[in-house]
Amino acid sequence: MITIDETYLEETLLQLLAIPSPVGLTDEVVRYTAQRFSALGIPYELTRRGAIRATLTGKARKPARAVVAHLDTLGAMVRALKPNGRLAIVPIGHWSARFSEGARVTIFTDDGRQFRGTCLPLKTSGHAFGPEIDSQPVGWEQVEVRVDIPAEDGKALEAAGIQVGDWIAFDPQTEVTPTGYYVSRYLDDKAAVAALLTACKAVQDHGLELPVDAHPLLTITEEIGSGASAALHGDIAEMVSLDIAIAAPGQNTSEHAVTICLQDMSGPFDYHLSHKLIRLAKANAIPHRRDLFKYYRSDSAAAVEAGNDIRTALIGFGADASHGIERTHRDALHALTRLVVAYLVSDPVTPRDAQLLGSLDGFTRQIEPEELSMPNNPLPEPKEFLGV
Repeated sequence: MITIDETYLEETLLQLLAIPSPVGLTDEVVRYTAQRFSALGIPYELTRRGAIRATLTGKARKPARAVVAHLDTLGAMVRALKPNGRLAIVPIGHWSARFSEGARVTIFTDDGRQFRGTCLPLKTSGHAFGPEIDSQPVGWEQVEVRVDIPAEDGKALEAAGIQVGDWIAFDPQTEVTPTGYYVSRYLDDKAAVAALLTACKAVQDHGLELPVDAHPLLTITEEIGSGASAALHGDIAEMVSLDIAIAAPGQNTSEHAVTICLQDMSGPFDYHLSHKLIRLAKANAIPHRRDLFKYYRSDSAAAVEAGNDIRTALIGFGADASHGIERTHRDALHALTRLVVAYLVSDPVTPRDAQLLGSLDGFTRQIEPEELSMPNNPLPEPKEFLGV
């Protein structure tokens, strides 16, 4: 069995979580991740805005594959400087204001200064508002940021250098428990980034031979929907997205396993690639679950919607409370990392995928002919299909 450097995995995760990276403010986390690739001796390229495409060279150039995770996180932006000396805000990405209440934040200004503050409901003092504390609604218009400077009005905020459109990063509140749990904002998707880097390290450490070129991709706009629409090229035939998997009532996901998702709100993932991952998990005794996610999309959807004709699949670390104070266990991250390594050293779904277009020769099957014809239900003659 290939050993996984769990110390490297945890160190990388904690360092990633310590770098603020709401969508649009990702340069520093891109620099950090690029340096991690350099330290592993893995070449990479950056897009104009900072998505990373690294390369693990295989025996054949194509059909190449990609494994993608995203560096960007949720966050907020200053919408208005309020007359009471506080900040009205709007979210970056899709998340509930319910999870913003009480969080400590950093405001990033144009001149490079940073201010600390707290995101609070409009009515915060029980001694002033009594039962209204419990009856006020939830929403982004119902919260504000109290900045830790003397500010009685909007002019004081402006004089300090705070402006409409400044980025706000919420503290991750990271904790590692003695029982092996990671509790933090932004495990989505920094835990998957850490797993991907650790899988790359395993390939390098053990000198593993890859059958085809593999491209670790790190995107920077997944939380707003565009994600892996960039950084792909025509040789990539398969793409596996790594992301958070939802452990919640009604779901089949576990915080102690890797999840192989067969469908999200964008539709089913590729049959052959998804089932290949299931077979790899079984063959390598990797704890895994199968699941479907109703309110979910990933980098894979962005790649297909951008017009890329590629097979896509989604695997993830099981976690609780997505887009809130998330929690996963090191078991899930270990399982995810192992499955990524197993995928990287496996053969492509079909050699035919090296071509964008081709004949029926070598095309895949989902249902074998003998499965189509039951003893009491023989296949009709071809003319019946043709309407003859």
